[in-house]
Amino acid sequence: MISTILPLLQNELIEHTFRSIVIFSIGVPILYVFINEVQRRSVRLRDFSGPPNWPLVGNIPDIKYNAAEKYREWSKIYGDVYQIQLGNVPVVVVNSAEAARKIFGGNSQALSSRPVFWTFHKVLSNTAGTTIGTSPFNDSLKRRRKGAASALNKPSIATYISHLDVETKDFVKDGFENGRAGTVGVDPMPMIQRLSLSLSLTLNWGTRMGSRDDPLFHEITEVEERISKFRSTTGNLQDYIPILRLNPFSFGSKVAREMRNRRDVYLNRLNKDLDDRMEKGVHKPCIQANVILDKEAALNKEELTSISLTMLSGGLDTITTLVQWSVALLAQRPDIQKKAIEEIRKFYSEKEPLCDAYDDQKCEYINALVRECLRYYCVLRLALPRATVKDVVYEGKLIPAGSTIYLNVWACNMGKLYFDVSLGAALTSETDPKVWRDPEVFRPERWLEQPDAPLFTYGLGYRMCAGSMLANRELYLVFLRMLNSFEILQDSDVEVHPVKGSSDPTSLVTMCRDYKVIFKPRDEGALRAALEEADRRLGPEA
Repeated sequence: MISTILPLLQNELIEHTFRSIVIFSIGVPILYVFINEVQRRSVRLRDFSGPPNWPLVGNIPDIKYNAAEKYREWSKIYGDVYQIQLGNVPVVVVNSAEAARKIFGGNSQALSSRPVFWTFHKVLSNTAGTTIGTSPFNDSLKRRRKGAASALNKPSIATYISHLDVETKDFVKDGFENGRAGTVGVDPMPMIQRLSLSLSLTLNWGTRMGSRDDPLFHEITEVEERISKFRSTTGNLQDYIPILRLNPFSFGSKVAREMRNRRDVYLNRLNKDLDDRMEKGVHKPCIQANVILDKEAALNKEELTSISLTMLSGGLDTITTLVQWSVALLAQRPDIQKKAIEEIRKFYSEKEPLCDAYDDQKCEYINALVRECLRYYCVLRLALPRATVKDVVYEGKLIPAGSTIYLNVWACNMGKLYFDVSLGAALTSETDPKVWRDPEVFRPERWLEQPDAPLFTYGLGYRMCAGSMLANRELYLVFLRMLNSFEILQDSDVEVHPVKGSSDPTSLVTMCRDYKVIFKPRDEGALRAALEEADRRLGPEA
């Protein structure tokens, strides 16, 4: 048959060249679309409904902006768990606390892996590797998680308090000096970035980022911010539409390679500096040095780098963005600041603006404020996606091994249905008066009323964030010292609603728009004296 058709096609091409080119130009794309649509439909999960989708791109045009909010809206139509189609990839989306408990809480091992994305895993991360959070499940991941867990458990965190002391003191000092004792407005973002980055560098490599004027500060913050965009679950079309990977002029791939190369430079520099200090015996205790010296850990260079990247991205993404949103909101909520000061005054006087760095989170209202900020401004609205390594059954419906699942953290944190962790039972505002009825209101008191209510910001199950305890401790001290030192006043208008105020709704990490605030000292003399005393006490390290 082939021997008959090929001569006919050759003869047609020679005698009717133009017509053949036109037919070929039209026919090949149509044939590709047809074959691709057959393939796309064949991989859909038969047990789950979901919104209709477009050829080739699926639901990508529908969720380009504020994907988590769109998923939450769809859940009112298709239920708490449904499927969408992102290009060629079917994805199960989980949108309620109760469904999350059943799927993620009850199937931790089956949901222990991550899907592999073309842009992030194969282009961006093929030299320095991936973070712990973005790595697929394998033996290397288990070793890295074990190493990170030992560095981020409660006893280890207690040894980091001196670092938190230095960095949060400098954060307050930046607000005081850059704001000229409350006389000019300040963009807090560089202050927050320096705080997060310096702490990450100190914990990992034993070196500080003492000034935001350091060229390395600008290089790392710029590169890591742009890399974060490549981790977006919806922003890289070539991850879901394979034919786009054939484009040799792909802008996304070009930028990803550029960021990869720039990141390799500063990672190599930081690692070499630590190696030199260790060889001379002058290094400070830090995670990288501890793991290198731990012969039982047996981590190779790529695995050590993975832990470093995890600390860098965790600090710069989560802490930075959350504090940025929170400061903007506090400037517009003097009632919350007033309540916070009333509670802080039970432990510290106005002559102690910096409080005690070793305060073991004893001010319950500040803890509640931290948790409410984490709930309301969950920076990863969609938790990093999971890949099933075993079949999962939800309410009689099969999610086969190899499927991709999204946990819509935003929907779970903003839902009206929660579950009692101790009973494992669903609770609603109708059956239990302790459950809040106002999830869309920013109200820290809810965590004092129901301290055991679940919080989904750090994820759920086996792959939840290993650094949550450290992040909570850092946020507590930042809020405690900032609110006890300053009254925060608006200096520019900014939308603080977590959806309406997003500066880039397509990004993996949801950031606030730029703004300025005034850090007005509550007691200028006491704050100045406390900062001078802290500089003397902490010595050259500060």
